[in-house]
Amino acid sequence: MFESVWVQLVTAQAAAPEEEARGIVEIMMDASGVVMGVMVILLILSLVSWYIIGYKALYLRRANAETAKFLEIFWQSKRLDAIFQSAEQYTRSPVAQVFKAGYIELSKLKNQEQEGDTMHTHLGGIENVERSLNRAINSESTELESLLPFLATVGSNAVFIGLFGTVWGIMTAFVKIQAAGAGGIEVVAGPIAEALIVTAVGLVAAIPAGVSYNYFVSKLRRMSSEMDSFSSDFLNIVKRHFFK
Repeated sequence: MFESVWVQLVTAQAAAPEEEARGIVEIMMDASGVVMGVMVILLILSLVSWYIIGYKALYLRRANAETAKFLEIFWQSKRLDAIFQSAEQYTRSPVAQVFKAGYIELSKLKNQEQEGDTMHTHLGGIENVERSLNRAINSESTELESLLPFLATVGSNAVFIGLFGTVWGIMTAFVKIQAAGAGGIEVVAGPIAEALIVTAVGLVAAIPAGVSYNYFVSKLRRMSSEMDSFSSDFLNIVKRHFFK
C-alpha cells in the first residue's frame, strides 16, 4: 500500500515539470466576466487616481512657490496698488487671491468715501473688507480641495471592490469543486488565483489614493492657516491706515 502511494507521488512530481505554469496575464485572460469587470473598474480607478495625484502635486507645489514669492513682495512693498499689480501674476497663490479680494473691496470703499460717504459708516466699512476676505478664503479652499474627495473614495472603497472580486472567485472555486465532485488543486487553482490577484489590485489602487489624500489634506490645512493669518494681518494694516 505504501509502495503504491509512493509510486503515485513520484509519478506526479515527474509529470509536474512538463506542465507549463500560467502567468498572471494568462490567469486573468481566463477569468470570469465578473472578475474581469472588477479588474477593469479597479484599473480605471487606479489610473484616474494617479492622474489626480500628479495634477494636485504639481498644483500645490506651484501654489506654495507663488505664495512664498507674493508674501515676500507684500511685506517688502509699502504701496497696496503695487502689491495688487504683483498679485495679478500669481494666479495659483491662494494668499494672493485673498489679498486681491480684500484690496478690491477696500478700493470700492475709498471711491465711495470720495463721493461723500465716510469709510466708517458705509455698510460697516471694515466689516465689508472682512467679509470679502472670508469669501475669498472659502472660494480658494474649495478650489484647493477639488478632486480630493475622489481620492478619499478610492482609498476607502477600492479594497471592498477587490474583496467582491475575491469572494466571487472563491465562490466560483466551490462551484467547480461541486461540479467536479473532487477538490483537487487543479480544480480550484484558477479561481483562487483570480481571487488573490483581484485582492492585490484592490490594494494597489487603494493604498496610494489613501496615502496621497492624507498628504494633500495636511498641505491644505497649512495653506488654510496661511490664508487665515494673512487675512488677519491685512485687516490689521487696513484698520491702522484707513479706519482710524
